[in-house]
Amino acid sequence: MEIIVLSFTTAFTLTYFAIPSIIRVALAKNLCDEPGERSSHSIRTPSLGGIAIFSGSIFSIVLWTPFFQFSNLQYILCAFILLFLVGAKDDIAPIAVSKKLVAQFLAATILILKSDISLHSLYGVFGSDSTLHPVVSYFVSMLTILFIINSFNLLDGIDGLAGSAGMLILSTLGCWFFLVQRMEFATVAFATSGALAAFLRYNISPAKIFMGDTGSLFIGIVSAILIIKFIDLDYALPASTPFRIDNIPAVAIGILILPIFDTLRVFITRILRGKSPFKPDRRHIHHLLIDFGFSHLQATGILLFINAVFIVLAFTFHNLIGLHVLLFFIFALATALSFWLNRAIRHKNQSAATKHAIQ
Repeated sequence: MEIIVLSFTTAFTLTYFAIPSIIRVALAKNLCDEPGERSSHSIRTPSLGGIAIFSGSIFSIVLWTPFFQFSNLQYILCAFILLFLVGAKDDIAPIAVSKKLVAQFLAATILILKSDISLHSLYGVFGSDSTLHPVVSYFVSMLTILFIINSFNLLDGIDGLAGSAGMLILSTLGCWFFLVQRMEFATVAFATSGALAAFLRYNISPAKIFMGDTGSLFIGIVSAILIIKFIDLDYALPASTPFRIDNIPAVAIGILILPIFDTLRVFITRILRGKSPFKPDRRHIHHLLIDFGFSHLQATGILLFINAVFIVLAFTFHNLIGLHVLLFFIFALATALSFWLNRAIRHKNQSAATKHAIQ
């Protein structure tokens, strides 16, 4: 428990005191995010908060991680640094999406081949729990890591959302790792959570700084690592272990429901509209809430509450219903909520248009 408290506190303190200096330098050097047509803010804002998040997290991880339990940490740190360099470059001078994807691919390859951050089975999905062929395992793990990294990158659209969602998700995973005595992963989770808690002090609306790609890519890769180890380690636990979770893939999706569902939803709606799934727009759930009339703080609070509800539901029903039923329930509920929001926004817009026409 002492290591958990120290890792969180160390990352929080370093990040908290680093951000004001980063804000001053960013403003002086004009390293700011300029408002655009897709922006949810109206003033130029420093976008290098991810540097403080990364620095605070890494310092705390290296300082407090029990290395005798974490022999593969060096490779994980290499993957972190690779995405940090690409994210920082993109925040200072934007680079092509293809180059960012190449960096993510290389980072994921390091994790899979050198740190055994991989999915070795389908864990009951499609009725299969046999060990995957190494090549199949590599591709399934690669797709999972890339999807989670980019889902957090896409989630970072309004003040406080990516940071608070990341903190909720990582704290949840960190608690489980602590309960099963995997302190190396608990340290990573709580160190990153501490850095995010400090960052949110400056990112809650009106934001003084954004995390940028440096921050969102880092949160994404940490979440990908921890969710994969969460699935793999839980599945290997004896059935008699008190904290073993049944239907672990569904619980993992429940924990990550906000970034996962929003990304899937946006990609599907873009394709249905005849557009590229990678073409940016304002169809994210957080954009819809802003357009509906909620403030950044209100929209963030609503989405965070919904994600927390899904986490509670997943942990509550994990051993009460079957895997595929639980998966269907999670996605059906998320789809229903999204459908209701779209209808509410259309109704509001129609009412506003009717009122304007009458006037």
